[in-house]
Amino acid sequence: MRQRLRSFEARALPHGRRDALRQLLLFAGAYALYQVVRGLVDDNDVARASWNAIKIIDLERTLHVFVEPSIQAWTANVRWLMDGADWIYLNAHYVVTIGVLMFLYRRRHDSFCLVRNTFMIAMAIALVGYALYPTAPPRLMPEWGFTDSIRQFTGFTIEDHSMKALLNLYAAVPSIHVCFAILVGWPMARLVRRRWLKALWLLYPLLITFVVVATGNHYLTDAFLGAVTAAVSMMIAGRLPARARHAAARAPAGTRPQGRSFEGTPGEAVGAATG
Repeated sequence: MRQRLRSFEARALPHGRRDALRQLLLFAGAYALYQVVRGLVDDNDVARASWNAIKIIDLERTLHVFVEPSIQAWTANVRWLMDGADWIYLNAHYVVTIGVLMFLYRRRHDSFCLVRNTFMIAMAIALVGYALYPTAPPRLMPEWGFTDSIRQFTGFTIEDHSMKALLNLYAAVPSIHVCFAILVGWPMARLVRRRWLKALWLLYPLLITFVVVATGNHYLTDAFLGAVTAAVSMMIAGRLPARARHAAARAPAGTRPQGRSFEGTPGEAVGAATG
C-alpha cells in the first residue's frame, strides 16, 4: 500500500510535496491579496464609476461598436444560450483556470512557471486599472438597455452577497475574465498536439468574451483591455531573469517532465500574447 501511495504521489507531485505546497501558497496567497486589495479600492464613488461607463459607451458609439445591448438581447431570446453563458461566467473562470494550472504543474513545469508569473503580473496591472478607472459594469446601467442576467439566473447579486465588503462592484476595466482566458488558452493551444484541441483552446478567449458581454458584466472595451493586460503580462514575464522565471531550475536533475514547453524568449512571449 505504501508503495502504491508513493507511486501515486510521484505521479501527482513530480517535484515533491514541498514544491507543491510552495506553489499552492504562492498562487493562492497572491490571488487572495488581489481580491482583498481589489475590495479595498474605493467603490463608493458611484457617480464617477457611472460617468466612466458612459465615457466608454460614448467611445464605442463613436467607433460604431456599441453592440453590447443587442448581443445581450439576442442571447436572452435563446434561453438555453443565456443560461449557458451565465453558468460559464460563474464557473469557467475558476474551474478552467485552476485545472490548466494543475495540468501545467504536473506535465509542463517549465511552462507552469511562466504562466504562473503572467497571472501574478496581470493581477497587479488589473488592480491599477481598478484604482485609476472605476467603471460601472453594463448590468448596473439599465438605462442603456442592459439587464443583470446573473441575478436572474441565480436569484442574487454581488450587492446582496455577504462578501460584499471584500468586493468591488466597479472593477470592470480591464476584464480579468478575458485576461485569464487568454493566459490559459494560448499556452494550452501551443502545448496540445491535436488540431481540434488547439482550435478549442484558441476559441476559449473568444467564448469568454462573448460570455462577459452577453451576461452584462463587461463592455467590449473592457475585454480589449483585458487582452492588452494579458499581452503586457506575457511580455514582462518573458523578460524576467531566468532564475525568477522558473523555479523548476531548482528541481533535481531528471525530475522535469519531458515535452514541449511554453517557456521562450521575450519576443516569443509577445507573439504569444498578441496571437
